[in-house]
Amino acid sequence: MLRIDTPVATARLLLRPFTPEDADDVWAYQHRPDVARFMRWEPRGPERIRTVVGQMARETELAADGDCLSLAVVEPGAGAIIGQVELVLLSAEHRQGELGYVFHPAHQGRGFAGEAALAVLRLGFDVLGLHRVIGRCHADNAASARLLERLGMRREAHLLGTEFFKGAWRDDLVYAMLRREWRALGRPAGE
Repeated sequence: MLRIDTPVATARLLLRPFTPEDADDVWAYQHRPDVARFMRWEPRGPERIRTVVGQMARETELAADGDCLSLAVVEPGAGAIIGQVELVLLSAEHRQGELGYVFHPAHQGRGFAGEAALAVLRLGFDVLGLHRVIGRCHADNAASARLLERLGMRREAHLLGTEFFKGAWRDDLVYAMLRREWRALGRPAGE
């Protein structure tokens, strides 16, 4: 089991559990069509955001299959949430997880998503002892695919027509990393 009660610090960021008071910061990026474009949700209004943030505030531990650990990503100098990262426990028996992330466009291109995602992979592999972590993205989301590759994940699949998505058939890319591959990268504990 993994439970996060206090922030996880990286070189430039704090990853912490969400609180209901985070709704305005989350709305700042989740209401945007350019953010929702590749997500499995439409741009979210204030009421929906309050519900979503309330759910994410309860996602603080990984104990059973399907549990999600949702963390707000905060740049300490700015104070506001700039994005979110998550780790889903797909199978405790087989030690499988899935990495996810969403960031405000104003904070993209500065390495924040990679830094936060590395911290989540470290939690998955080094703390929880996962054997395999996957990352999925819409096949047209080139920036997300590049991020998964920079993290050291391998592209395992290009799935065609996985679902009818926002008026068209969605194609997905699936990336993965095994614990032995994570260890072979030899990343320092605070990187």
